This record gives sequence, structure tokens and C-alpha cells, in this order.
Amino acid sequence: MKLLTYKNTKISYTDEGKGMAVVLLHGFLENKTMWRAFIPELSTKYRIITIDLLGHGGTECLGYVHSMEDQADMAHAVLHALKIRKAVLVGHSLGGYVALAFAELFPDYMKGLFLLNSTARADSDERKTNRDRAVKAVKQNHTNFVRMSIANLFSEDNRELLAKEIEEVKLQALKTPLQGIVASLEGMKIRKDREVLLHFALYPIQLVLGKKDGVLPYHENIDQIEGTKVELTSFPDGHMSHIENKMELKKVMIDFLKKV
Repeated sequence: MKLLTYKNTKISYTDEGKGMAVVLLHGFLENKTMWRAFIPELSTKYRIITIDLLGHGGTECLGYVHSMEDQADMAHAVLHALKIRKAVLVGHSLGGYVALAFAELFPDYMKGLFLLNSTARADSDERKTNRDRAVKAVKQNHTNFVRMSIANLFSEDNRELLAKEIEEVKLQALKTPLQGIVASLEGMKIRKDREVLLHFALYPIQLVLGKKDGVLPYHENIDQIEGTKVELTSFPDGHMSHIENKMELKKVMIDFLKKV
């Protein structure tokens, strides 16, 4: 684990391997440990950087709202410190929103974009209302909110099958401070629609979706790539493809990186 100071805020990241730079960005209530199963293999051929997003893992909070632009600027500061000029960005859920903001702000840095259980679309009015409800819920009972949120990320078929893995995700999620959770919910609520990037990006893009994803309903998200060159991979399970479809996802990631 390495540390960097960004705007008087401690940022935690890792940097392993050599070759083309690949930046792995975790999702909401997660941290860089979500990529543990992927780093050993990927780092044999690539330089793998994992970053704890603002208010998650070992990275401190920056403010009451962590916008996607704030997160992207912080990730850019890490790459600048590491003297990396081009990278593939891989983002899970919230990490995908951050990667899209990064792609808009720093297009010259982009070699490829891999959106995992994520979307280029902004929140609908209904989802914005749900974010507000979530902020109230987490302020009332942090632990209950985290436990409920994590269970819903997995398809119902997998909740018993992956009970051990789910418990580990919950333990990691419970390390996320209240301020970090609220700041991310507020930031996701106000994020811009970046669907235009899927149509005009000059680098390869891969989208991975789960058919039983309770967070990002499959049929509401596949049509955003109509008329684009974005490659789609669909898995049969939920929002946590890196756990629910780990081996298959690893293959998709490796194939994508070979093409970049």
C-alpha cells in the first residue's frame, strides 16, 4: 500500500507489475481489496494500479459531497505522481462513473475503458429520490444500511451459495465511514450523463452487465450502447460480477487488455 497527499487528503493506492498501466477503481462501499483475486495474474503482464476512492478504504474524505469529477481529479493526481501518461481504466459500479468522468476530463490519458456493472447514464428522478432515502437511512443506522445494501448486490440465487464471500464484502463495507458513504451517495446523485462518450470515444470500451442485477436493471442499460462500437458481455447473475462470475470476468478482462 502506498500513500499520496491530494488537497491535504491522504490517498491510498497500490502499484504492481510492469507494462501498460491499468487502473482498477472499486465500487460504492468497496475498496481496493475487491481486486485482490485479479492482481496476481494481471500484474504479470501489466502495471496494475488500484486506488481507494475518496471516503473509502485507506483514503480520507475530502468534503460533504464527493462528485465524480472530484474522484476523477484525485485519480489523475495519482497517475501524475506515478508519471503515467496513458492508462486503461476499469471501474466497478461507482468506479465506472468515476472512470467516465476521468475520460471526459482527461481524454488524452485514455487507452481503454472497461465498465463493470456500471452505466454512462445519470440517475433517474426515482434513483435520486432513493439516494436521498439512503442518506437518511445510513445516518439513522450505519451498520444496518451497509448490511442491507450488500445483500442486495448479489442475485438471489447466489446469496446462500456465496454466503462467505458476502460476509467478507460486508466486513470491508463496514469500514467505510459515515461521511464517506454520504459523500458518495450525494456525488452519484448529481453525476452527469456521459452516454455521449460511448458513441464518440477513440479508444476501445467494454461493458459488462449482470442479467439479474438489482442495482442496474439489465434491460434499462443495454440500449445505451446501441449504434456504438462498445463490446457487451452479459453474465447471468447480479451486480457483483467480480465475485459471482469471477473466472469468466477474468477472461473477459484479459481478452480486452490484449486488444487495447
